[in-house]
Amino acid sequence: MPRKPHEKLPDDPGALEGTTKAAILLLAIGSDSASLVLKALEQEEVEEVTRELASLGRVPARLQEAVVSEFYSLTMASSYINEGNLDYAKSLLVGTMDPKQADKVLSQIQTQVQKTPFAFLQRAESENLLTFIQDEHPQTIALILCHLAHHKAAEILAGLPIQKQIEVIKRVANMEQTNPEIIREVEKGLESRLANMLTQSMEKAGGVPTVSEILNLADRATEKAILEGLESDDPDLVEQIRRLMFVFEDIKMVNDKGIQAVLKEVDNEELALALKTASEDLKNKIFKNMSERAGQLIKEEMQFMGPVKVSDVEASQQRIVDIVRRLEEAGEVVVQGRGGEEDLLV
Repeated sequence: MPRKPHEKLPDDPGALEGTTKAAILLLAIGSDSASLVLKALEQEEVEEVTRELASLGRVPARLQEAVVSEFYSLTMASSYINEGNLDYAKSLLVGTMDPKQADKVLSQIQTQVQKTPFAFLQRAESENLLTFIQDEHPQTIALILCHLAHHKAAEILAGLPIQKQIEVIKRVANMEQTNPEIIREVEKGLESRLANMLTQSMEKAGGVPTVSEILNLADRATEKAILEGLESDDPDLVEQIRRLMFVFEDIKMVNDKGIQAVLKEVDNEELALALKTASEDLKNKIFKNMSERAGQLIKEEMQFMGPVKVSDVEASQQRIVDIVRRLEEAGEVVVQGRGGEEDLLV
């Protein structure tokens, strides 16, 4: 039976619907990763899981850990099936779900994987994979890179310190046939460390603030689609989310001192690009807080810039929004209506 909004969560993860588990998992992995996951889902799925996330409330640490553990078991089962170890994969699944359900899941994922070393790392984003393996021994990194697609291996290599790049490349160049037992031992160690990282979780709460944080980090198209989809069913929820979100146009609510602090960290080319689609109110706010000469230079830059991609404009706007958010957290910027006005002197 679907959970009612804001209903207390059960202690047993087996009593949860899949949507609730997905929402808890998004909460556990953090806003950055959650926004990437949402981009990969169908629109209906995004609306459903976002609505569930907004109504989660407090998620006990044990329940969150159990959900993450179940997800991890499913992921690891896929990798063991990939290596032909069906019995061990089944034991992992039976430990986290009903045996009949485990058999069903086992048969589903068995057809979705192929035998490839380090299969559990193959689909990871390069940035996340780099974070996971960058502290490993150069020999281990070399072994992993040899089993990744060349473009992904290149991205990982580029993210390493120069000295480690050299050490890794030397080992890749001198690497010949590797004993399968060694590969399995390396995989086993990495899987164990990944399991520890996933289960080191603290008690968190879902709710509207979490949703707004995720959507702040999502791209503009995803954000717009989600809010428009939710609005027809729950306009009050959408209004709550929007009140907590901060977009480029909201910069006009930043105090003058804050605007000046932001402008110190933005170059003219970036600002001119970001202002291409800005409202006149926001442009006036910006120009009011710079010298007449500087303002004229920005206007000339915009005039002679010519047609630009909307995606480039939005990317510049997001970078400036990130600066505002950072300065606001540091107390150097006050945004009207976001709780900072109490600190003003009159």
